[in-house]
Amino acid sequence: MWEERYAGSADYVFGTAPAQFLLDHQTHVTPGASALAVADGEGRNSVYMAQCGLDVTALEFAPTALARANRLAADKNVSLTFKEEDVLTRTWEQDRFDIVAGIFIQFVGPDGRRLQFNGMKQATKPGGLVMLHGYTPKQLEHGTGGPPFKENMYTDAILRAAFVGWKIVTCHAYEREVQEGRGHSGMSALIDFIARKPL
Repeated sequence: MWEERYAGSADYVFGTAPAQFLLDHQTHVTPGASALAVADGEGRNSVYMAQCGLDVTALEFAPTALARANRLAADKNVSLTFKEEDVLTRTWEQDRFDIVAGIFIQFVGPDGRRLQFNGMKQATKPGGLVMLHGYTPKQLEHGTGGPPFKENMYTDAILRAAFVGWKIVTCHAYEREVQEGRGHSGMSALIDFIARKPL
């Protein structure tokens, strides 16, 4: 489905600027840190982190999106590692990254989300951060992006339950106008979540 969506567009579906989430939490995007961008699409977020001086690996399944991500990295004159992988079937690293970021990765329901989160937690170094940004169920009222499935959305309770034992740095639901390409356009119901892995 995602390859069809990207291939059916002549331009960047979600634009080339990073998600506002990364700008809002810039203090965590520290130069020299290692970062994994999960299901990163056309590269707007991974390329931005590389521009900030991070050592970035980005995962994406759709070849068309990866080709655009590589082009964006070249345009921005940054180097990072892109991997064509399915995040639901890949073998996750152990304690490898300072930051593991999942931004608008709500293409799965509860079972897939559990696999995603378990892999992301495994790949995070002790003391490192998982950074998640996505939609709350209220997004279904706006219809301005994201899947039309309530079970795919994040809530405070879902995220806190998934990271029991971790230090919750940020867990904040809010509404904001979003203009990120044609894929995310209009008033949106969002949630930011950042958690630190125990040492």
